[in-house]
Order: sequence, then structure tokens, then C-alpha cells
Amino acid sequence: MPLPERTYAGLRAEAERTGLPATTLARDAVDWWLRQQYRKARHEAITAYATEMAGTHLDLDADLETAGIEHLVKTGKATR
Repeated sequence: MPLPERTYAGLRAEAERTGLPATTLARDAVDWWLRQQYRKARHEAITAYATEMAGTHLDLDADLETAGIEHLVKTGKATR
């Protein structure tokens, strides 16, 4: 795939520094980016669904939510 000269030069320099083929580095970079896009899309879909279902019968069960919070408090598990 054609790359801007600056990007190509950086890729070549990194290939020389690491001793890995530039194609391997480029493939790994594209694969990483695609995984990030998939994760972002999945997160957005879950967020949209949760927002749409908030307050409906499909929302999180209040008793289950309370039990989960109590468990986290008792076990000292921190949230992200």
C-alpha cells in the first residue's frame, strides 16, 4: 500500500532498528488498529443498547445490582 514518504521512512527506520521486515511491522500495526476499531465499535454498541434499555424491564435488576455492589465492597475489588 502506498505510504507518505515520512511514514515510509519511519517504517524503514523501525524495521532496521528491530531487524524485522517492514511488511511485518506494517501488518502488525494494521492488525492492532483493526482490533482497536472493533473494540471501539463493540463498546459503542453496548453503550447504545444500555442507554436505550435504561429504565425498561431489560435494565439491570435492582436486587442484582445491589448484590454486586455489596460483593465489591466486601471483597475490596476496585473499579476501573
